[in-house]
This record gives sequence, C-alpha cells and structure tokens, in this order.
Amino acid sequence: MNDLDEHLRLAEALIFASSTPTGARQLTHLLADDVDVEAVIAALRDRYAGRGIELATVAGGWQFRTAPDIAPRLRRVIQVPRRLPRVAMETLAIIAYHQPVTRPEIEEIRGAGLSQNTLDSLLEAALIAPKGRKETPGRPTLWGTTPQFLAQFGLADLRSLPPRGDLLVDAPPIHAPAEPPSDEFPPSPVSC
Repeated sequence: MNDLDEHLRLAEALIFASSTPTGARQLTHLLADDVDVEAVIAALRDRYAGRGIELATVAGGWQFRTAPDIAPRLRRVIQVPRRLPRVAMETLAIIAYHQPVTRPEIEEIRGAGLSQNTLDSLLEAALIAPKGRKETPGRPTLWGTTPQFLAQFGLADLRSLPPRGDLLVDAPPIHAPAEPPSDEFPPSPVSC
C-alpha cells in the first residue's frame, strides 16, 4: 500500500467517524504536516463521485452526506427530524443574515413579537448561540449562528448563504377597483 492510499484510508476513517465536520487542521494533525490535505480531499471526492454518499464541504470542514439525488427516496424509509416552525425559520434567517443581532432587532425586522420558546427551540437544536452583549442600555444578548447551523444547512461558511434578494418573494399585485375619472361619479350601488 502506498502513502496516498494510506492517507486516503486515514482521512476517510476520520471523516466517517466524526459527528461534526472534519477540518483541515484535524486532517493535517492525523496525516502529517507535509501532506497536501486538499489533494487527499480531492482524491476522496473522486472516489465517492456517483456513489450513494458524497464528501461535502460544510462548516469549514468535510463530512460524508447522502447524495442529494437519492435523498428523497431515503426519506420514505428513514424518519426525518421534525421541521422547525415557520416563526423559528424566519428568526433563524434573520439571525443568519444580520448577526450578531438582539431580540428587539429581530422583532423589529420581523415586524412581530418573538417568544422565548422560539429562541429556546433554536438554542436546543444548537443552531444559534449567544455571541455576547450589546453595549446599549439593558445590555441585550447578541445572537448568532453556530457551526451546527452551517452543517445542518450544508453550508461551508456564512458566505455560502444565498443572497438575500434571492429569498425575497414578489408579493402578488393587489387589484384595487379602478378609480373613476374625477369628472364622473361612481354608479350608485342602490337602485330606486
């Protein structure tokens, strides 16, 4: 067995065994400082191309994931974790795009109040974490996303988020009744 094969086996085992994305530092520590980690990752990607699992770049590291094209078929037989409620997803999106952000700022952006239960559910899922306190009266907690957020959504880093403009949905036009010309009166709805 040559060195590359051994490096591939070690990297594959570490990435497979890790419950969180494996970073370049971990691989370098395992393999050796003189090993080209990117070359090992590229070789692993080639090895898994077209297979049922793939090597994905998430949260600044690498993780084995189900190939996206077969994931829908697997969902028929594997229980998928419960989805977050809409309010929690809205809150998570606001935190992701505006972090660090306070609860009052989240409420202002949403245009609605935010229950502590929503923040608690995001905390419990390890998708958000406190990032300090804002230097304003009351010193509110600043919220930000976590590496678990990046991993959960398959993002390499926050720069991988889609542009905010891509998320906006054009509101359907509201069809108001046409206003009559100013020199005419509208017809009376009551007939005599």
